[in-house]
Amino acid sequence: MRNLIFVVFVEPVAAHQVFPRSDWPLHITLVRFDVATGQSAGVAERIGSLADAPARAALGAGLVVGEDAAFGRNGTVPVSLVEPHPVLQRLHEDLVGVVTDMDGRILTPRHTLSGYRPHVSHHGTAGPDARRLHPGDDVVLDRIALVDMAPDGDHTIRRILRLWSRQPETG
Repeated sequence: MRNLIFVVFVEPVAAHQVFPRSDWPLHITLVRFDVATGQSAGVAERIGSLADAPARAALGAGLVVGEDAAFGRNGTVPVSLVEPHPVLQRLHEDLVGVVTDMDGRILTPRHTLSGYRPHVSHHGTAGPDARRLHPGDDVVLDRIALVDMAPDGDHTIRRILRLWSRQPETG
């Protein structure tokens, strides 16, 4: 199985960027899934093509960070919730549809569709390397990505396979 994920990055990233498993840029998970490796070599390209219209339609939406919460087993993962927004919810639902159409297996089905709770996990808890969002922060949905969770079978790194981004407006 090939493990992929759609995310909204809230920190700058570049197309085809590779980063360590332990040092993700801050992001909102949209949907995490597996696809069979027995499918043709172009499965990621096909998924990216199917996701193109929903991703482009969502670019530019303004999101607001809500309260802090604790996710994961025993509430050990600190997160910043993202306030519900119809564009973000629609993007999530459309991408779930893309995964389903490609016979993908969603890894967290109870956290999809009506169970979707968008959030940004905190990176580090204290010190100069800690990164997080705060209640009331504004986030623009301007970097949507398809990420390979184990490029070339290497589970220690992640690679951006496709990046949809909005060019900043100049004034």
